[in-house]
Amino acid sequence: MIRALVLIAMCMLQASPVLAERARIKDLVEFEGVRGNDLVGYGLVVGLDGTGDTLRNTPFTEEALANLLERLGINVSGEQFRPQNVAAVLVTGVLPPFARTGSLMDVTVSTIGDADSLLGGTLIMTPLNAADGEIYAVAQGAVISGGASAEGDAASVTLGVPTSGTIPAGARIEREIPFVFNDMQRLRLSLRNPDFTTAARIEEAINGRLGRGSARMLDPGTVEISLSESVSPARLVSTMENLEIEPDQRARVVIDQRSGTIVLGADVRISRVAVSQGNLTLRVEEAPLAIQPNPFTNGGETVVVPRTRVGIEEEEGVGLALVEDAVTLPEVIAGLNALGVAPRDMIDILKAIKAAGALHAEFIVQ
Repeated sequence: MIRALVLIAMCMLQASPVLAERARIKDLVEFEGVRGNDLVGYGLVVGLDGTGDTLRNTPFTEEALANLLERLGINVSGEQFRPQNVAAVLVTGVLPPFARTGSLMDVTVSTIGDADSLLGGTLIMTPLNAADGEIYAVAQGAVISGGASAEGDAASVTLGVPTSGTIPAGARIEREIPFVFNDMQRLRLSLRNPDFTTAARIEEAINGRLGRGSARMLDPGTVEISLSESVSPARLVSTMENLEIEPDQRARVVIDQRSGTIVLGADVRISRVAVSQGNLTLRVEEAPLAIQPNPFTNGGETVVVPRTRVGIEEEEGVGLALVEDAVTLPEVIAGLNALGVAPRDMIDILKAIKAAGALHAEFIVQ
């Protein structure tokens, strides 16, 4: 079991109060229009060592291979061919923002048939389409798979996922997205974690650098910037995105019950509260007793008599433990650790403190 308070206990080594970290604006927001576009294509991977699709079970692979060969001038109509070194795949990738014709991008290759592995395979030229149906890139190259598999007559072993792989810089961009950033008059910043205080601080920082009235907060998730016609918008953004602010967020306690992990935010506060916790163990043991009939008894039968032992054990507690008002994260940690309980029990205690109204934070259970 993962120790829930290992990371928290390390924080206790710091005697000074927790200080909020500053972050760049570019790490807190997304810029309107500056986004990638998803691409997808259907292709074939060849050169596999007998680990490709079984064409009898995946007829679409055979059809695609026949069409490919016919485009290359080889007529296979009516022929019976069953190669085992071909696999049908879906190729996916993201067209980066401001990508230009001739640039390269990474793609991911995944099988859609019953192929066992893509190790050693080569992707044949595959057009990649966007949501509008247009072709924006063409992928081809050797597939790098992060898995491995081995199989014998009676056993097999698989490491990782050999049916999926990547091709770094495996697609060449053939069409650009029509977007002229330099013609924009206004630019909106979308906060990844919407918050009124953070948005206000971003507005103040930008107005302090670009001039009063340059930025305006529209809502907790959006800040609008008026771009000057005399200065390049790209240069204004490069100046503005590196400004540092102190982001704010709601106090949160996140609990993962499966692993027993507890994460406390820096702004978590606990009011004065008394806590008592104890463990109750119930033991039930079955020890049935078999009774045999007397020797030489005519028609005697063996009888099983149930024997059950039931016991209850309760650990001795320390009574009520007082958790004082905590105004900093180290004080919260010290107060909780003073209870001296296991991480699993700490989760129940935090739930009870929240139900009592003494835990001032958003409580998230995963």
